[in-house]
Amino acid sequence: MVVFALMIAMLLAMLDNMIVGTAMPTIVGELGGLEHLSWVVTAYTLATAASTPIWGKLGDMYGRKGVFLTSIVLFLVGSALSGMAQDMGQLIGFRAVQGLGAGGLMVGVMAILGDLVPPRERGKYQGMMAGVMAVAMIGGPLVGGTLTDHLGWRWSFYINLPLGAIALAMITAVLHLPKKRSKARIDYVGSALLTLGITALVLITTWGGTEYDWLSTQIVGLGVFGVLALIAFVLVERKVAEPVLPLHIFRNGNFSLVTVIGFLVGFVMFGSMTFLPLFQQTVQGASATNSGLLLLPMLLAMMVVSLFAGRVTTQTGKYKVFVVVGGGLITAGLAVLSLMDTGTSRFTSGLYMAVLGAGMGFLMQTTMLIAQNSVELKDMGVGSSSATLFRTIGGSFGVAILGAIFTNQVQSTMVERLGKAAGAKMTGGGAQMDPKRMAQLPPMIKDAYAHAVANGTHQVFLWGALVSIIGFAAAWFLKEVPLRGGAAPKAAPSAEERVPAAV
Repeated sequence: MVVFALMIAMLLAMLDNMIVGTAMPTIVGELGGLEHLSWVVTAYTLATAASTPIWGKLGDMYGRKGVFLTSIVLFLVGSALSGMAQDMGQLIGFRAVQGLGAGGLMVGVMAILGDLVPPRERGKYQGMMAGVMAVAMIGGPLVGGTLTDHLGWRWSFYINLPLGAIALAMITAVLHLPKKRSKARIDYVGSALLTLGITALVLITTWGGTEYDWLSTQIVGLGVFGVLALIAFVLVERKVAEPVLPLHIFRNGNFSLVTVIGFLVGFVMFGSMTFLPLFQQTVQGASATNSGLLLLPMLLAMMVVSLFAGRVTTQTGKYKVFVVVGGGLITAGLAVLSLMDTGTSRFTSGLYMAVLGAGMGFLMQTTMLIAQNSVELKDMGVGSSSATLFRTIGGSFGVAILGAIFTNQVQSTMVERLGKAAGAKMTGGGAQMDPKRMAQLPPMIKDAYAHAVANGTHQVFLWGALVSIIGFAAAWFLKEVPLRGGAAPKAAPSAEERVPAAV
């Protein structure tokens, strides 16, 4: 029952962005404020990333259950307010509230599993969580489109309320964890510095190459500010009694390696999830709904492999092989995806995506398992939140950097095929075009744009493969540390043990 409640909470965290993304055109049509559209996503992402490590530390200090319930309530309040928003400014503010709650959902789920289930048994449960992620990725766009078409865009937010109420009721009733009361003070200075540093990094990846040039004063200034904030954060964390992110956890070699691998997994996963639908719609002619369904080979492979890896880890206690194989499959999957062009069939691209999905399935939950097994039980929350945070930041960097590579390649291809003036005009809006608008273009321009997108995705996956080699190499240096909770070998009983003791 507890695991079922945690799966609902995980679904809340994963489903929201998938549903809201589908509803955004309708939201802009009703509320206006097209120029602020990106902030609807950015406000949520910023709040989630900045609050993630703080939720983890609060759980370690004051008990997991109360902190987790608070994050669910905050998420639901943000959802209700977002559904009632009357203009774009209100929606952006309420999305930030929702993001603050979302930061505690993912961390809470993983940390509570870490409290309840020893690492040796945790693999199969985390495989189930990976299945929830896949269901959210597949069902989110479909649910979002259906709700928006039949009930209105506000139900993209209201749908969270009944799901959240069920999770709240079940967790309150069936989850029993020891209560904690720490006398230590919350590390407010460290929390503020970490929040400022993370905010600067996320804004760089959000604005760089779109709102501002990468070498503009704004982006460079944000970079300098972010680095200074993080340096100050490290200095503060070395002195406070109860740091929000204890630096000693990074002295564990496995933990440091697995955070690097998690960062790279986020980098390539979010990058591929961003550009695959664009390739399918522009080059292969799929509709928006069908492009979501065409991701099924990748998502199903991820779900099946994650369940398999979790069960085998539970039975054998071995996990390093899955990280190594997963890193190799991700590299191979990105490499074969880079071979796609305008003549690639949907069946072939589906096979390529399945290879990538299998690699992600081996890595996604196994990296979290290793992170949790590498920290002491008292640091379970910050260990889980750190792994989640690095994956989130990796995703932000992946979308931004791969997006810049994609845009430059599309622009250069269009200029090469249509000439400088026509090519610049076609790609001036960020190198992306509405598929409906594309269908109305003359055949020559449509063909040029399809080749440009194919070349852009080729570069994205090629660079993604090169980056993933780092994670594959790092996996070989992991040490196979026995998972806590495994069955110890039984020794022969001594003479005293063979004689029952008096009670």
